[in-house]
Amino acid sequence: MAERWTRDRRLERTRSLLLDAAEEVFAEKGFTTATLDDIAHAAGYTKGAIYKHFATKEGLFLAVSDRYWRRYFDNFAEVLSAKQIGARELDEIAERWRQLSRDRGAEHAALGHEFTLYLLRNPDARERVADKRREVVEALSEFIVQGVERIGGTLLISPLAFAHALVATSDSVVLASEIDDVDLFRPIIEMYVSMIKLP
Repeated sequence: MAERWTRDRRLERTRSLLLDAAEEVFAEKGFTTATLDDIAHAAGYTKGAIYKHFATKEGLFLAVSDRYWRRYFDNFAEVLSAKQIGARELDEIAERWRQLSRDRGAEHAALGHEFTLYLLRNPDARERVADKRREVVEALSEFIVQGVERIGGTLLISPLAFAHALVATSDSVVLASEIDDVDLFRPIIEMYVSMIKLP
């Protein structure tokens, strides 16, 4: 017998399809040039469907970004659940990050910079999305605390500062690695780990 979809499940499915389309359209056209009509068309919905789930284009972009960070957390959670962080674990983390950036492409990293520039130039938009940006950093901060506690380490800087540093540098690492044809993933992972006193 076919499974019946509840209203909540249909809404979640629509939201997921809208996020998929938004991720592709933003990557292809850039944040500023992409329109909600473009995204709705790519998803096979009307613009009204977008407004049912997201109040603004900025909110939609941040939802795409939030989903990316959650995938990012999930991707590294298994490695960070190890009882120690040695050379093998650092290599694995760097390789997963490298692969994740290949899968998404440098355009996605550039998109993060474009959105940052947009917010810098639009204080009203920056104010509208401040809470959501803070929420993403706080979620990353919690993930960091849990990971460091699991390995019995101690952070040498505040978890929020660490999370802000990760958010501020991750797109830059991907772009510099791509543009300059230099692999920065492992050295930056080592720099991040240097902020943790290991047992």
